[in-house]
Amino acid sequence: MSHFFAYLSRMKLIKRWGLMRNTNPENIQEHSLEVAIIAHGLAVIKNRMFNGNVDPERVMALAVFHEVGEVITGDIASPIKYFNPEIKKAYDEIERVAKLRLFNMLPDELKKDYSSLFFLEDKDHVHWRLVKAADKISAYLKCLEELKAGNREFLKAKKTIKQEIDKFDMPEVKYFIQKFVPSFSLTLDELN
Repeated sequence: MSHFFAYLSRMKLIKRWGLMRNTNPENIQEHSLEVAIIAHGLAVIKNRMFNGNVDPERVMALAVFHEVGEVITGDIASPIKYFNPEIKKAYDEIERVAKLRLFNMLPDELKKDYSSLFFLEDKDHVHWRLVKAADKISAYLKCLEELKAGNREFLKAKKTIKQEIDKFDMPEVKYFIQKFVPSFSLTLDELN
């Protein structure tokens, strides 16, 4: 018997933004889907508009699995995770061990098919960078959603995350922010 998929199904139970008041709670399963959609879009934009040569489906798969270790560790809030380099290093090791534990729940005959989702290969640097950018964009969109609902708790996070997004200095990210993000501040009537 393997507990792998039962653990993955618990992604819907792991809440994000634990230190902040949320008008609309978000879990890591929802977040991972949004990151996968955005990351896929970034890959397509990179290929079509900026002479990229990345695999959008690979990027999307990496994004789907980018938070799976949190079914074991839970979501550690950013102010804690990045408080100092020692804590960040310790958390990275905890996350690595959690992902390894989850991976080892797979039957041996399936490990080869999943290993590249748990253990990045050298060729994945560009793919992973798109996932990280999509992860930040997703967090930024969460801030916009909360602010739109009148929750000023996310005001500072919005500013900080936008600065982090700008540091990526990736044309596909700039394009996405300019072309798609403004719509997220609109009401349904304004979208129609």
